[in-house]
Amino acid sequence: MSDYALTNCRLIDGIHSGYQENMTVLVSRGKIKQIGKASEVKTPAGYTSLDIDNKYVMPGLINAHVHLFGSGKPMKALSGGNAQKRIAGIISTKLGRKVLDHMVKSHALTALNSGVTTIRAVGDLLYSDIKLRNLIDSEKLQGPRLIVSGPAISVTGGHGAGSFALISDSPWEARRLVRKNVSEQVDLIKICVTGGVIDSRMVGQAGRLEMTLEEVSAVCEEAHKMGFLVAAHAESTEGVRTALLGGVDTIEHGSILDQEIIELFLNNPKSFRGYSSLIPTLYPAVTIYKLKPEDTLMNSINIENARIVFEGMVKGLVQAAEAGILTGLGTDSSCPYVTQYNTWRELDYIVKYAGLPPETAIHYATRQNARILGIDHLTGTLETGKASDIIVIKHNPLADLRALSEVDMVMRGELVIHNPKTAKLPQVDKLLDSI
Repeated sequence: MSDYALTNCRLIDGIHSGYQENMTVLVSRGKIKQIGKASEVKTPAGYTSLDIDNKYVMPGLINAHVHLFGSGKPMKALSGGNAQKRIAGIISTKLGRKVLDHMVKSHALTALNSGVTTIRAVGDLLYSDIKLRNLIDSEKLQGPRLIVSGPAISVTGGHGAGSFALISDSPWEARRLVRKNVSEQVDLIKICVTGGVIDSRMVGQAGRLEMTLEEVSAVCEEAHKMGFLVAAHAESTEGVRTALLGGVDTIEHGSILDQEIIELFLNNPKSFRGYSSLIPTLYPAVTIYKLKPEDTLMNSINIENARIVFEGMVKGLVQAAEAGILTGLGTDSSCPYVTQYNTWRELDYIVKYAGLPPETAIHYATRQNARILGIDHLTGTLETGKASDIIVIKHNPLADLRALSEVDMVMRGELVIHNPKTAKLPQVDKLLDSI
C-alpha cells in the first residue's frame, strides 16, 4: 500500500509561520496529493488512514554537509599526511572496500531513521557514496535521497589530501580531476580551498589559503560548463573571498564576512546561478572547542584551530542572516562526536550561538537547503505535488529543537518507517548534552 491519509496533524509545512491544527495530508505513491483542514479533505477509498494523534508533521530534514564514512566516535587527530595515507591503504584492500561500503550504507540508514530524508555527501573514500546512491536510485535499496560529490579535490598537503580528497597542484590538473569525478557520475564538485581543523599541524592552518584563485576558477569553469555546482571548504575570510571570486556556488563552513564578500554572495557573476550560498557547520567546531581534549582525543593545535574557526563561523552566520544571504546548514558528520543521527544539534547550535529563532533554523534545514541544493521542486516544504518526505515528532520543535531527536515516523517517498530506531552512542550524547 502506497496511499496514506495522515489525519489529526499539527502541520509545520515550511511555508507558513508556526503550525496549523487539525490538518490532513494525503499521500499517494510517494507524493503529496492534498493538504488541508480535516473538514475540507476526505480520505479516498483505498487509502490507509494514519491517525497522527496531534503530533507534529513537518518536512524531512536535509543535511547539506555530510561524510558517510564515519560514525562520530572519538578519533585521534589525523596530524596530516601519514595518517591519511594509512587510512587510504587500509580501505584500498578488497576487505577494506567491503567494510567501507557496509559502513556507508549503515550510516545513511541511521540518518534516515533520525529524520534526515535528504543527504548531500561532500567527500567520500573511493567513490563509495556513488555506489550507495545508485543502489537507492535504482530501488535496490531503500534509503535517503543522496546528492554526492565523490572525493573532494585538494592540494598536496591540503585538507583531506590522500583520504577523502584527490590531489591537484595546478589549474589544468584541477580541471582533469573535475572531469574524472564527472565521469564517475558525481552530482556536484567539492574542493578544499583552505586547510581544516582535524588534520591541522599548526595553529592557523585550518583557515590557511591552500588553493590559488587560478585553481578555483579552473574548477568552477570546468564544472559549470557541464552543469555542476561547486562546493568549497573555506574556513577563513580570505579563503571565502578566494572561493567566491573563483565562482563557487556554496561556501562550506565559512568565516567572518566583509562587504566585498557579502556582495559576492548576493551577486556572483562567476557562479552557476549568479549568486552563492552559505552552509555553516558549527557542530564539529563546537565539540572540539568546548569538550575536554581527553574526551575528544584532539590535541592543543586542533582545539585552538577549532576555536578560531568556530568564532569566525558564528560571526559570519550572523552577518549572512542580516545581509539576506541564502543560508542552509550541515553537520560535517564523521568528525569526532558528530554522529549521523544528531542533525538536530546543528539546528540547536545555530539558535544557541548565533541567536537565530528555532523556526529559522528549521527553515535552514528544510526549504533553504532544498533551494541551495536545487531540489526545492521536490522537497523542503510540504506542498501538493512534492515528494512525501515527511517526519512526525511528538513535541513542538518550534518551542524546543530537541523534539527533533525523537522521531515517531519517517516517510521518504513510498517508504514509510514507523517507530524508527537508531543505534546511538550514549557516552557521546551525554558529553554533548553537557555543552
